Amino acid sequence: MLDFTLTPEQLALQKKARDFALKEILPVAWYYDEIHETPMHVLRKAFDAGIMNGDIPVEYGGPGGGLLDAVIVTEELAAACPGLATSIFDNSLGMEPLILSSNDALKEKYLPRIAKEFKLICFATSEPTMGSDVSGIRCLAKEEGDHWVLNGTKHWITNAGIADYMSVFATVDPESQHKGICAFIVERDWEGVSSGQKIPKLGQRASNTAALNFKDVRVPKENVLAPPGEGFVLAMKTFGRTRPAIGAFAVGAARSAMEFAIDYAKKRRAFGDPIANFQAIQFKIAEMYQKVETARLLVWKAAWEADKGMDSTLTASMAKMYSSEAAQEVLGEALQILAGYGYTKLFPVEKLLRDTRLFKIYEGTSEIQRMIVSGFALGAYEPAMPPLEDLPIQRVVDPEEMSAQEEGGKAVWRCRMCGYVHYDEEPPDECPVCFFPKTAFKKA
Repeated sequence: MLDFTLTPEQLALQKKARDFALKEILPVAWYYDEIHETPMHVLRKAFDAGIMNGDIPVEYGGPGGGLLDAVIVTEELAAACPGLATSIFDNSLGMEPLILSSNDALKEKYLPRIAKEFKLICFATSEPTMGSDVSGIRCLAKEEGDHWVLNGTKHWITNAGIADYMSVFATVDPESQHKGICAFIVERDWEGVSSGQKIPKLGQRASNTAALNFKDVRVPKENVLAPPGEGFVLAMKTFGRTRPAIGAFAVGAARSAMEFAIDYAKKRRAFGDPIANFQAIQFKIAEMYQKVETARLLVWKAAWEADKGMDSTLTASMAKMYSSEAAQEVLGEALQILAGYGYTKLFPVEKLLRDTRLFKIYEGTSEIQRMIVSGFALGAYEPAMPPLEDLPIQRVVDPEEMSAQEEGGKAVWRCRMCGYVHYDEEPPDECPVCFFPKTAFKKA
């Protein structure tokens, strides 16, 4: 039996995250968006409040929260500011390869530090010439004695300019594509590690985004997250667990936009009435509400699957794709309801609209998610219905009479090309509808 009821612990976590978002994030969101800065003191407060790092396992000093807990928190933070929520959540993204890694010694080394101290860790796969195509990594890893030497650049990396540690994906041979990909934990203060200037962005300006550069960076072999050939799988497993959170970002932003639109519609008057009394506005709000609720359910399902140890790749892709696109639609309608005011920086919708546009791009574009979903639907999905050519679509003879006809030698033949149904012992020499030969018919 299905049960969508949150546990008392999850409800308490939701309230805690919402209170933090309203008290610590919402009042500063527009200021830091305006100056393109990440407020480190807010990230520190999130750490101190236990809002950050909720997924560190108990054995390493963390609370051991599941992915469903994470998406509940993420929705609340993103409702106040998607940009700041991204930088707070980035620790979970950066740690996920480490948590999923089989290198237990590496977990013992870093996870307790991140749990006890205010340490940031980022996730680095994207490069200047590749994003969604992880197999196209060019950052080079070369084995030298007890070390691996990294050379190359990572781009579009959240928290690249402020992270203490980095989960870095590289390759031993760019021509080998996914077969050569490996991964490492790299520390910022190692020689040869540097970050670029902040990348100016349309939205999510309170989230630090920059490039990482590695010049002959020597990485001890004990810092290998995944050896060559296993890095690609590790990256895909990471995305399978973090994409639901991107959906949660979108749900939070869309929910806030809907709430602002409802508030405005109740107070704004036109033609003598609040515009909320007009059916055109009511229909917009109904669709906004439906999209927010639908997106949240899909995000929760993906998170639930991951927490149950199931392969959540497909649902995670659908959750990210649907939620990110639904959020854009909700934001567009919210701005339409606020009309000219919505288009100004004096109201909150324009910022949310800028912030949400990124969700269709990072951690795998909507196009990549469609490839994943269509690949499953066309390849692995097992239909319940029979093939079209086997469907006994006949509208002429009573099915009970048909049994008697078959006993008498007559049968039902279906043209596999056009669907025409023929009743006789044998199919016709030629289909009277599409003129395909006798071989086009199959007994239904």
